[in-house]
Amino acid sequence: MLIFRWLFLLLLGAGAVSLAMYVGTGQQRFRVIGIRLVKWTVVAALAFFAVLILERLAVIL
Repeated sequence: MLIFRWLFLLLLGAGAVSLAMYVGTGQQRFRVIGIRLVKWTVVAALAFFAVLILERLAVIL
């Protein structure tokens, strides 16, 4: 669980750094990489939390 939290934080941080590089340099590739990182990090986080919710529902039912 702790590993996944750190992984999400590091991926979001990498996306933020990439977007900051885009702002600093104006190169489109940094923007594209940053948006992809943030998008897939959010998708992975939602899937992870969906699994946690389903596990709790299975215990209740």
